[in-house]
Order: sequence, then C-alpha cells, then structure tokens
Amino acid sequence: MTSSSVDGLVSGLSTSSLINQLMQVEAAPQDRLKAKVNTAQTAVSSYQSVNSRVSAFKSAADSLGQLSTWRGIQATSTSSSVSAIAVSGSTNTAAGTTTFDVAALAKSQITTAKVDTSQPITSADSITVTIGPADADGVDNSAKRKDYVIDVSKDKTAKGVMDAINAKGIGVKATVVTTGGAQNILQLSGTKTGVDNAFSLSGFDPATTNVASAQNALLTIGGGEEAGGYNVTSSTNTFTGLLTGVSVTVSKEEKNVTVAATQDIGGIADKFQALVDAANATLDEIRGQTAYNPSTNKGSPLTGDFSVRNMAQSILSVISKGLTYADPESTKDNPLPDIKFGSLAKLGMQLDQTGRLTFDREKFTASYNADPAAIQQASVAFADQTEKLATTQTTNLTSVITGRKDEIDGYNTQINDWDVRLAAKRVAIQKTYSDLEVSLGKLKNQSNWLSGQLAGLG
Repeated sequence: MTSSSVDGLVSGLSTSSLINQLMQVEAAPQDRLKAKVNTAQTAVSSYQSVNSRVSAFKSAADSLGQLSTWRGIQATSTSSSVSAIAVSGSTNTAAGTTTFDVAALAKSQITTAKVDTSQPITSADSITVTIGPADADGVDNSAKRKDYVIDVSKDKTAKGVMDAINAKGIGVKATVVTTGGAQNILQLSGTKTGVDNAFSLSGFDPATTNVASAQNALLTIGGGEEAGGYNVTSSTNTFTGLLTGVSVTVSKEEKNVTVAATQDIGGIADKFQALVDAANATLDEIRGQTAYNPSTNKGSPLTGDFSVRNMAQSILSVISKGLTYADPESTKDNPLPDIKFGSLAKLGMQLDQTGRLTFDREKFTASYNADPAAIQQASVAFADQTEKLATTQTTNLTSVITGRKDEIDGYNTQINDWDVRLAAKRVAIQKTYSDLEVSLGKLKNQSNWLSGQLAGLG
C-alpha cells in the first residue's frame, strides 16, 4: 500500500521514507513467506518435470508389454509397382505369403460423342444415365442398376448437357473437349472404377463411343481358373482380401509378384528402443534436478531429496540385477518356481560405463529368432515389472506435488492475512506521525506566542 501522506511540514522529517522503512521491518515475516512460496513453486515445477519423464517411461513399458506389439505384422512386396501395407490392428496369426499375376487393372468407363457446340445436341427435354453392371454370361444385373433422369430442357447444347450432368452428382463427370476441328467432343467419365460403375445413356441424340470400358482389377493365382488356380477381382486397384491383414494395391499389369506378411520384429525392437530412450530421459532429468556443483556450492531444486535420487537407482537396478519372474503356468494347485532369465543383455539391453542404458537391435533380433516364445515371455515380464515400478514412482511424485501445492496454498493464505495486518499497521503509523505533526504545530504556535509576549515586555 502506498502512503498518501505529505512529509512533515512542521517537523521537516521525511515521514514517507520513515514509514516505508518501518513497514519493511514489519513486512519481514511476509517476505519470508513469499520466499518460501517461490522455493516451493520451483520445487513443484521440478517434481512435475521428473513426473512427466517417469510417465513417458511408464507408457513405453506398457506399450512394449502389449500383446498387439508382439502380434504386429509387416507386409512386403517383390514388385515396386505393387504396394503391400499391413492393416492397422492386424496380427501375425494372419502371416503368410502369396504369389500372383496382375492380369488387369481396374478402370473407369469413358464414353465420348462428337458434338457441335453451337447447336442443341438432343431433341429430348431429358436424358437418362443408367449406372450399374451390364448383364453378362446370362446373369440379369438389372437389380443392381439405377436410372438417373437429368433435365436438359433449359439448355440442350453440349455445355448445357455437361452442366446438367455435373450438377446431378451421380458418379459421371462430363467435359466438353475442344478439338480445334469442325466438331468437338462431349466426354463422359465414370468417377469410380469397376464393372459395377459402368453406365449407359438414353434420350441422347449423338452417337456415342466407349473409349474405355469399366472393368475390375484381376489377379490370377496359380495360373488362374483356367489352369486350376483361382482369380481374385476388385472394383478398385486395391485388394483387402488377398492376404488377411494386408492391403495390396497394384498399378500395372505384371507377372510373378509375391506379397508376404511376416511378424514385425523391427516394430518390437522399436518399442524396446523407445523404452530405453524414455528411461535415459528420466535418468537425465533426475540427475539435472538433483545435481550439486561443489565448485560453486550450489545445488539444484531437488538436490536434497533422497526419494528422487532413489528413483534413478531403482530404474538402474531393474536393468543391472537381471530378470526373474513368475512362471505363467504356475497355479495355486501346481506352484512352479520362478523363472530366472538372468541378464537383460539377452534382450539387447545393458548399462554402459556412463550409467546410461543401451539397446542392441541386432542382438535382440538374433535372440528372438533363436527362441521367440522365451524372448517374448521374458520381454513381457520385464515390461510388466518396469511399468509397475514407474507406476509406483509417478504415484509418489503426484502425491508429493499435491502436498507441495497444498503447502503453497497455506503460505498464500498467510500472505493474504499479512496484507490485511500490514495495511492496518501502515494506517496506524501514518496516524502516529500525523498526530506528531499536529502536536509539533501546536508547540510551535505556543512558542511563537511566548516569543511575541516576551518581545512586548522589552
């Protein structure tokens, strides 16, 4: 609070300065509380930084232990013109291989008509576009076809017909092509590939020509049906049922293409690397927040917190002590001894000379290929133990953060109380000095009166 008083007019004292100095002394307890708030807030920020790293470490462990991690597949193709992509959520229970010929690509229909753009191209007030598969091999496909009646009565020129078709939005795109000759071309193109998206026209005067017929993509396996194999068709150039869990897209006709779906060991290794990276990030954060510089005698916000330092030791211990875990087949009626897996170096993980975790991808891959079941079981057990450790750590950190925030709230309440007290104290001090000025003024007046009386006697 600032003072509105005027420095002593009678005493000549700088009362504002005196009052401010006195208030600084009075405010010392509040200043100590504010310092405690700043210290606590710095500590909270440090705890939150550590907690964020531990949470990421926990998430990485959880991801490694998920069954989906160990059942992920990767898809490969022997052809650069055939892409094979593992469908999200696919598992290696669907792993397999297939070889095929790309006999045909899916195409959309293109139909053209020669037109005079300066004249009406139809005498009818409407034309009908029928979309759907034509009858074939004695099969009646009329139920799959749909008629779209398009009103062209307002403008029967090529442009008018084009605009009317495009406005209908029926899966057929119309374009007027300027050829530079006596006649131009009205081109109708299907917007989707496949025989189910073929179309025909009626009520249309100009003769039409199918430049390209709608067709499905065709893959032949084992030489196709005629050779005792089988065919696979798709209305697009993408096949989702050729190999379970894999989406295959073709872009040109070719022979002898092999697509394979195998377990994604590289993806598992990526999860291990992510866990190691998260662990190192956590250790680095803890070291930074608890560091002490002996040359400057300065510590970090959490230098004196043994519990945080102990978190780093716990993480390092999980790696260095080796792995022992309960046998998954152990039951209450048939208890089995714990499995002593031993060094995590078998999983490609170890500590280097600087205390950082390292991961050898090639070593892990070799171990996994040698005994997939054992390595998966041990890895999942390790991930489970690591996640439990991280869960305990983040729970403890969250509790500490909550406690320190409550502590800050308590300090702030006291600071607010001191604001009220100090405001009242300032008013009291100001009144004291104001009363002093009044008293001095009266004394001065009396002194002047006495001086006048004495002067009169002389």
